[in-house]
Formats: sequence, structure tokens, C-alpha cells
Amino acid sequence: MHTQAFNTMFDADALDGLRAAMSGELIAPDHPGYEQTRRVWNGQIDRRPAVIVQVRSTDDAALALQFARRHALPVSVRGGGHNTAGLAVADGGLMIDLTLMKDVHIDANTRVARAGAGLTIGELVPALAAHGLTTPTGTCAGTGISGSTIGGGIGWLSPKHGLGVDNVVAFELVTADGRTRRASTDEHPDLFWALRGGGGNFGVVTTIEYRLHPLGQILGGMLVYPLGDARSAMKHYSDLLASAPDALGSLAVLATFPNVGPALMLQFCYTGDDLAAGEALLAPLRTHDAVALDTIQAMPYSEFFMAYTPPVPDGLCYHDTACALPAMSDSVIDALIASAAQFSSPRSSVVINSLRGVAARIAPEATAFALRTPHLMVVNAATWEGEPGDEHIAWAEEAQRTLRPLACAGLYVNFMGEGAPDEVRAAYAGNYERLSALKAEYDPHNVFRRNQNILPAKQRGL
Repeated sequence: MHTQAFNTMFDADALDGLRAAMSGELIAPDHPGYEQTRRVWNGQIDRRPAVIVQVRSTDDAALALQFARRHALPVSVRGGGHNTAGLAVADGGLMIDLTLMKDVHIDANTRVARAGAGLTIGELVPALAAHGLTTPTGTCAGTGISGSTIGGGIGWLSPKHGLGVDNVVAFELVTADGRTRRASTDEHPDLFWALRGGGGNFGVVTTIEYRLHPLGQILGGMLVYPLGDARSAMKHYSDLLASAPDALGSLAVLATFPNVGPALMLQFCYTGDDLAAGEALLAPLRTHDAVALDTIQAMPYSEFFMAYTPPVPDGLCYHDTACALPAMSDSVIDALIASAAQFSSPRSSVVINSLRGVAARIAPEATAFALRTPHLMVVNAATWEGEPGDEHIAWAEEAQRTLRPLACAGLYVNFMGEGAPDEVRAAYAGNYERLSALKAEYDPHNVFRRNQNILPAKQRGL
């Protein structure tokens, strides 16, 4: 009996040997769980790996990677599976699935957490909150901590505590040669530098150690304005961002709301010691004549996080376009509102993130994440149910074309799809050459290429 995947063939004995050697689960196409396990968050992605290895340990990940290399299988890695392009799964490849690695060990005294890379952000945040602690993460509960972190980790706490990568103490991973390594300031410091923003280019990250921060009650919630009044509210919001303290995290979203229709939603998370100061800070926006909904109140951070995670259910169809913008000018505001007025689906949205505060004051060369100048990141998120999706994809692409003349160079890699080579280079700016050299050292054959791919230096003729 043989299992065949495209041009790669291996026999049942080889699979049985891998299954016997590891503690996790091996799922081949004839396994009853295969159809469900191969699916990722984006319902548009319909790919069939030759074999899925659900690992329970770093040793399992090493065995899976060695098997893939021995049988010339393309490798993909799944954390939360929330990449819109579906990079976690490849036709005919071996998918290393981290979703069983959900252990988390929290040392409240040293304020360090050791977290399995299969955790989602929505699992990590409440676990830390039970100890009155937290760490910067992305904003979507369903996203895996591994992909979010190694790409950067922009979220509510970034203005105050930096990005996710700025709060990592160490990584455990398996590199392309099948070796297990620990990367920190003391061990493989060059690799540690590269992993803090370099995405999935350097290995299979299985464990992340985070520096933690005490956090209890915050002032948080949302303000909603009908789209016809969004221009004025966005200008006030832009002025607020220009002078806001680091304690204020925020997000702007153009979307369709029940009983309101297309609208602007401003979300805030104020983490200062004096919540009354946060009340005063947000008062001008809350007293705006057009406010249709105001939910801002004091609450525990974990409660806020889970209540205001983006509504992006598994299995719907998604198509994102994105760009970076230097500031929220009048032209930008007009373009954003025009795109929202043309939504092809009531599920679609325009999401406006900002990088500011502590995250923007760290030197670009301190980590692989190089985009440290204050700026905005806009995601045009087309979302729909069922096929066809042509009109929704066309909306997202047109929204991008409208913004392109206003955009600046470089985009957060977690908001990209695969990313063309020039886009990846722009994302890493002055850090790209160093990353390319390290890629040649740790992954010379580009085994880890289903990502925003950094080419090994020798492949670029250097």
C-alpha cells in the first residue's frame, strides 16, 4: 500500500514509523479527521496536503520536518490558520499543525509566561489575566500566538508596551536542519533578532516566552457614528492620535452595524492608572452630536479583549488588501469613506490600525521588525458567505487602488498575503540584507518559504 501526493511517494511503513516515533497525531488523506483538519479559517482555501502532523512537542516538530525533507515534501506550518492567503496549508505538502500545543506556564513572580505555539490569542489573554498579568498581542482572539508574534504583534497595548516581539524573552524552535534551538539574547542572539519580526522564515517556533505586565481594570469600549457623520469624527480621532498618551490603544473600523447601517466604529482601550483621565481624554468624541452608540466603561482587560475581538468566523470567505499610510489626511479620510460607501457585502469592513507610542520609539534595527515610524495600516477586508466572490474581491481591490497613491513604502507582514519580493523587501527596509544573510545561514534551501518570504542571500546571487 502506498500513499501518493503529486510527484512524491512514500509507503505506509514510512508513515507508520513517523506515527510510532511521535507523541502527536498523524493524519493522512484516508484518516476520518482529514477533511476537517486540512481546513483553515478562510473558506476560500481548499488545499489538500499529503500528510498533516499534529505535533505535541518540539521533538514531534523535528521528526515531522525530518520526514518532510527525507521525502521531498513542501513544508507548511499552521498556528491559528488566520492568514488570509492560507499559507498554513500546501497541496501535496506536509503540514506541521501546532494547534495541540496549548500548554502555558505562568511565573507571576518573574512575570514570564512560557506558552505553546498552538495557543490562540483568545486562549492566552484570559490565562494571563487570571494572574492579573498580560502581554502585547494582536487584537483578534482566533489568531494563533505564533504567527501573530513572529510577524510583529500589533495590538491594544503596543503604544504602551511595544509590539509582541518587543516583549519576547525567548523562542524554542526547530530550524531547517532539524535541530532544536533556543533563541534569546544569550543563545543564538542573531536568530533571536531575526525571529522578532522575520515571520516564519527561520524555523518552526514551538514555544514562546513572554515578558508580562500587570493590568487589571481598563477603560474601554466603542463609539459608533453613521457613515454620513464619519468624516468629522475621523478628523477628531486623527487629532486625538497625534497627541494621545501611550496608555491609549485604539482601532478605527468602517463596517455595517445593525440599526445603523454603514458606520464608523472607534474602539478604545485606556490602560492608565487614573481611569478618570481616560474619561476626560475621550469626552470630546463621546459628546459628538452624531454618536449612535457608546459602550465605553471600566472593565477588566481580558473582558474587553474578548468582547471587542473582530467578528471573523471560521469558514466564511475572506479577501484582504492592505497598505500603509503616513497619516490620516483629508484625502485619506475621503478615500476610506468612499470605499465604505461601496461595500459589496454587509460583512465587509475597512480596518485602520495605527503604530505609535513605545512601538514607534524603538530603533528600527533593534529587531527584524523595521517599520518603527508612526503610521497607519489599512486593511480592506472583503468578507462573504458562499460563492461566487468576484464582486467582493473587486471591491477590496478597488479600495486598494484608491489608497495606493496616498500610501507609503512598507507594510506589516501580518497584513500581507504571500507578498511579492519587492513588497517583502520594503517591509523589512534596512534590515532586509541582514535577514537575507541569516536566512542563508539557517535555511539555505528555503525550506520555510510559505510565508512573506525572505530569500537566502546565495539565491539572490550575493
